[in-house]
Amino acid sequence: MWSGQTIMFILVHKYIFWALLLFTCGYALWRGRKYEQLSALTCIAATVVSVLFHSIERGGYQALEGSDLVIDTLVLLAFVAIALRSDRFWPLWAAGLQLTISMSHLFKAIQPDLLPMAYAAAERFWSYPTLVIIFVGAWRQHRRSTIQTHEAAPA
Repeated sequence: MWSGQTIMFILVHKYIFWALLLFTCGYALWRGRKYEQLSALTCIAATVVSVLFHSIERGGYQALEGSDLVIDTLVLLAFVAIALRSDRFWPLWAAGLQLTISMSHLFKAIQPDLLPMAYAAAERFWSYPTLVIIFVGAWRQHRRSTIQTHEAAPA
């Protein structure tokens, strides 16, 4: 445990993240098309697997988190594949932010004495904007399809 952090802060952070994850991914699965849905499923799967493996490892970000490195690399590959196939711009942003998350592992490998708090923050912070981007992508897709449906409807 890092000095200065309380259990309450950690619990609040987890609840906020899970609420944002479930809200965003639920909306993307409900209203999005296949790319929004694939991104949502990727985020849910990565989070669940990360929680399962992180509780087994219990590294505390003191050293390179091997399970997180593998998961983040797989998520990066998934987001890049989605970005290459999609005709929208938002997947590029999601892939770029995931690249930033993945680079945190490289920085820890290069600089092993990197503070655990800095490593954890670099790895976790960009997940929030990524979820917001997926939500906005799903919302805009739903809005586009609604507008096209109304325009195509006979008067």
